Amino acid sequence: MKTAAIFLIDGFEETEALTTVDILRRGGVVVTTASLMHTQEVTSKNKIPVRADAMFDEVKGHNFDMIILPGGTLAIKDHEGLQELVKKYHAEGKLIAAICAAPAALGKAGVLAGKTAVCYPGLESHLTGAKIGTHIVETDGNITTAKGPAVTPFFALKLLEILEGKAMSDEVAEGFLIPMVYRG
Repeated sequence: MKTAAIFLIDGFEETEALTTVDILRRGGVVVTTASLMHTQEVTSKNKIPVRADAMFDEVKGHNFDMIILPGGTLAIKDHEGLQELVKKYHAEGKLIAAICAAPAALGKAGVLAGKTAVCYPGLESHLTGAKIGTHIVETDGNITTAKGPAVTPFFALKLLEILEGKAMSDEVAEGFLIPMVYRG
C-alpha cells in the first residue's frame, strides 16, 4: 500500500488539499495530513478549520512514497523544515507534487531546474530554473505540478495514477463522475 503526506499551512486552498486527500484515499493510498503550524488545527484560505492528522515534526522522518503541497498561499515556501524535506526527497529521487502557489516552494528549494512545471497563473517567476509547461498538470521525472483549484481532480488522479496505476486512477475517476474525455 502506497503512502503520501499532504502538508497544510494557514491559508491553504481547501479544494486542493481535501479533494486530493479524498481521491487518493478512494484509490487506496494511505494519506497523512500534516500541520506546518504550531497546532494540529490549520485554517484554510476560506477560514475553514481543519484538524491535521499529525504535526510536521511527527512525520518528517517517515518514508512516504510521495509528498504533496497544496497551494492557496506562498507562505508554504517559507517553512524551513519543509524546504529541507523537499530537498531530501528530490535528492533521493522520491515523488514530489505541488499545485497552485505551492510549486513556488519547489522553486525556492531549487528542485525545478531543467524541469517542466506549472503553477497558478502570474506566479511563474517563483519557478526558479523551470521550463514553464503548457498543460494544466505537468509531470517531469519525480515532480508533478498543477495550475490551481479547478484542476485539482485531474492533479489528484494523476498522482493516483503514479502511485497505484492507471486502472485505479480510471476507476476512481469513474466513481467521481469525471468523463473519460477529460481524463487524458
